[in-house]
Amino acid sequence: MDRRLGVASIVYMVVAGAAPLATSVAVVPTVFAASGNQVSPLYFVAAGLLLGLFSVGFTLMSRHVQNAGAFYSYVQAGLGKIPGAGAAALALVSYSVLLIGTLAYFGVVASAASKEYLNIDAKWWVCVLLLVVFAGFMAYRDIEVSAKLLAVLLILETLVVLIVDFAIFAQGGRSGIGASPLDVTRMLDGAPGLGLTFAFLGFIGFEATAVFRSEAKNPERTIPRATYIAVALIGFVYAFTAWCLAIGIGPGQALSVISADPGNAVNNVAVEYIGTAMKDVITILIVTSFVAGVLTFVNVVARYIFNLSNGGVLPRVLGEVHPKHLAPSKASVVVTAISFTAIAGLAIGGVDPLTQIYPWFTGVATLGIISLMFLTSAAVVLFHQRNRASHPMWNAVIAPVLSLLGLGFTLYKVIENFDLLVGGQKPANIIFVLAAIVFALGAGSLALARARRPEAYEKMLEN
Repeated sequence: MDRRLGVASIVYMVVAGAAPLATSVAVVPTVFAASGNQVSPLYFVAAGLLLGLFSVGFTLMSRHVQNAGAFYSYVQAGLGKIPGAGAAALALVSYSVLLIGTLAYFGVVASAASKEYLNIDAKWWVCVLLLVVFAGFMAYRDIEVSAKLLAVLLILETLVVLIVDFAIFAQGGRSGIGASPLDVTRMLDGAPGLGLTFAFLGFIGFEATAVFRSEAKNPERTIPRATYIAVALIGFVYAFTAWCLAIGIGPGQALSVISADPGNAVNNVAVEYIGTAMKDVITILIVTSFVAGVLTFVNVVARYIFNLSNGGVLPRVLGEVHPKHLAPSKASVVVTAISFTAIAGLAIGGVDPLTQIYPWFTGVATLGIISLMFLTSAAVVLFHQRNRASHPMWNAVIAPVLSLLGLGFTLYKVIENFDLLVGGQKPANIIFVLAAIVFALGAGSLALARARRPEAYEKMLEN
């Protein structure tokens, strides 16, 4: 594929996947409500610092591993080909279900917006299927086209978030600018595990920088820079927004007010400090925020399929590059077809997009991606212990070990509170089993190939 993506283009792609406006409206208030703690901005700071540590080893591996498979390539390099195949299956499924979950939420907000502003009573699944076709068309073409559109959408939604933040800051909040929402001594009050768990959700997507390695200019420099910028930008926006939300309502009342109505907390503050017009702007741009997220994840899933096809795991035909668009166009067609079929099937089955599809599918993705981060951190440590490459101790050992410990704790908390993420213990148990099966199927397929087709096995995942 053509190497034309610079740092800015990759940052636009992955930060758009994190959906800053949608996350600020939905996830930031949820962190307050779930943790029961007014110092919730610190959970975004903690998540950002932990993912910054993870990025040290993650980007270091990108210099040694040329494969654009990201998670599974790094796990393979550090833990072996069979665990790498399990990671590949888990990554492909995680991002695929994240795409479906994002589509479902888009359908809900797009349907509501079309009814309110266009007086069109469109079904949620009609909105989704139209977006699937559009996203598929964009992914089929040169990725620069998607990157330019994502740049516009990302700048607009980020500006709206910051305008609300600075309006609160400029007017001094409800009772003055104060640091009480940043009191580190109170960080362990309430349910800090839940706060960190939900804060982590806001960062999902940043790690996809390495998936665009094959299309990046000078990837040894572009990928690390894009990764660090994405983590820093996401962390700053969410932490600052959480702080402004707290002082906008008033630190003494913030927790009770947000917990009573987390879904409207940001909209209510925007109306108070700017005016009713801002609520309309937010409502419309939340729709485009989800459009941007969908475009990102369609491209990410298409590139996982492309890389696995070139690695001999999926049909080779899906690893072909379009001669004109220089994109994994056949892989993107498969993603479009799967998404269209999945949404149509869920709609026919009467599955609710907001209370079932979104929490179930994004729950699977969250569990899978954090598990992959944990495995990648372990792989980084083992890889550099075996190869003894001349890298600073901080990059090769200290940061990856700290990240491994932090991600291990985070994964434990996600599992402990998983029923809250997905809406019940029964779906949580089902998802645990399914995630284990996906990993086992991926690893088992290569183990079987090693036993029955050793020559083919040697070439698998080696693109």
